Amino acid sequence: MAESVFIVDDDPAVRDSLSLLLSASGYATRAYESATSFLASEAPDAIGCLIVDVQMPEMDGIALQRELVTRHSPLQVIVMTGHADIPIAVGAMKAGAVDFLEKPFDEPVLFDSVRRAIDRASTAGDQVKESRGTAARMALLTDREHQVLELIVAGKANKVIAHELSISPRTVEIHRARVMEKMDAGNLADLVRKALSVPS
Repeated sequence: MAESVFIVDDDPAVRDSLSLLLSASGYATRAYESATSFLASEAPDAIGCLIVDVQMPEMDGIALQRELVTRHSPLQVIVMTGHADIPIAVGAMKAGAVDFLEKPFDEPVLFDSVRRAIDRASTAGDQVKESRGTAARMALLTDREHQVLELIVAGKANKVIAHELSISPRTVEIHRARVMEKMDAGNLADLVRKALSVPS
């Protein structure tokens, strides 16, 4: 299965040239003329690489990057920039972008950046899948089990949980066992790690 690279740029010449170049190297490419058209597609949920221009009308590349972070997208971002945009591009790097490409850029530089982004996206995609699976399990918990889980994650002992919820320690133990089972947690550390992996 070809690895996905998405291109967002309001310049059709840039979109076409990048699409041709990357497609010829075996990547599955899709190009969008604006950030809004990209966000309206299914692409933000894909595992792959996004190459986006910094300067675009309506919604610029940095705003798009922030939106993807908010959505917990597994896509890894490469920003394209003109000379005057370098401070902005550095800010994008600090916000998690894989790289910034200063126009005009050489093909080897582009392919190296895309390769690193794809590798990182694969890891991020696995984390997102695990997080979504854990969120689905967490949705199976009752309200009381949610309360118990929150207090467990907060580091509270069974007796303290019992006192705070006005239930018996034995009842806490029963809820705790059900939470462990529903969350498919092997031990307490695993339960806490899974609970913390779900975005709030």
